[in-house]
Amino acid sequence: MIEELKAHEDFRQQVREWLARNLPKDWQAEMLGASEDEHAAFQKRWFRQMREGGYVAPHWPKQWGGGGMSFPQQIVLFEELARAGAPRLVLYFISLYHAPATLLEWGSEEQRKRHLPAILTGDEIWCQGFSEPGAGSDLASLRTKAERRGDVYVINGQKTWSSNAYRARYCLLLARTDSTAPKHKGISYFILDLESKGVTRRPIRMLTGGSHFCELFLDNVEIPAENRIGEEGQGWAVAQSTLASERGLTALEFAERMRQALALLVRDASKPAPWGGRFIDDAGIRRQLVDVHIGTETLHVLVGNMLTRALRGDGGGSEASIIKIYHSEMLQKFTDLGVQLGGISGQYVQSVLMGGGYESGYWMHDNLYSWACTIAGGSNEIQRNIIAEKTLGLPREPKLASGH
Repeated sequence: MIEELKAHEDFRQQVREWLARNLPKDWQAEMLGASEDEHAAFQKRWFRQMREGGYVAPHWPKQWGGGGMSFPQQIVLFEELARAGAPRLVLYFISLYHAPATLLEWGSEEQRKRHLPAILTGDEIWCQGFSEPGAGSDLASLRTKAERRGDVYVINGQKTWSSNAYRARYCLLLARTDSTAPKHKGISYFILDLESKGVTRRPIRMLTGGSHFCELFLDNVEIPAENRIGEEGQGWAVAQSTLASERGLTALEFAERMRQALALLVRDASKPAPWGGRFIDDAGIRRQLVDVHIGTETLHVLVGNMLTRALRGDGGGSEASIIKIYHSEMLQKFTDLGVQLGGISGQYVQSVLMGGGYESGYWMHDNLYSWACTIAGGSNEIQRNIIAEKTLGLPREPKLASGH
């Protein structure tokens, strides 16, 4: 991958200079212990700055207001944002990645014209309505129903673990339109206006104290037929395009931010220990530091290999599943060491750095959240099944008979 990026050193310097001028000074101090409303306001300001710089949607086609950047340029941009410790646009993740990827591949021209420009203004925040109480890892078992009645679909059901749904206006919704078809075939895909009558949003309070996720209750909600994306029964295929948009460059950002956060672990390991001396003087602590350092560099190599293959037109395979497992489990080791280095006082959540990523240096909060990463985006158990079946050629996991 290094060879492919050498031609873009001028662009790298341009990004560095822009960040030096525009990265909000002391943003971490401002966001430490901030309320969710304060964080949302900050995210909107940073979104506008990124948009004015031409960096908020580098992967979008220029036709729709994006940067139209080449894949190597996008890699350079993500590397520099991570190295600079820039705030992550978590409030707009679905809006900038899932929604446009879905609309550009499957949406109608009218849907694109209606929503893509509004997303780029920052006015439209989107969320995702996929998971249900009984359909998480086995998403195709979803039970939310969509019944066609003339020019509308009437939706009844429940969604859960919907990120930022409390602040979103639109939702990418999967619902079952044909209960007699095989479970993957009877699903359709919709744009749901969350201000529609019959929609109830309920924030989910997490261990960390935040309410990043929501439950959605849908009671006789009407969605115009023109808000269906793709044909009836194509929802599963459309959803694969949605989910594919979070692979690749997102993994690069995670790997680079973890590499940068190593300095925080070394900082804490260099502090005085309760027994005298420093934590880093202990052989066990040094072994753990070496372990996470090796793990972090291994993650970087895995991501680099995947992106190199993508640059050379050799995508596919199960690299994304391997990286997802490796990153999420490495994150638990990484943050657990941080908690150990905090001593007794590090055993509780003192403050939360809003927008600080998964390795913010506030280790108890980071560690609690790291366990969600083994579930989000497809649980690690499901990812292992994908690797076993698609890469190793092992037989599919046997299904239990109905009623067992």
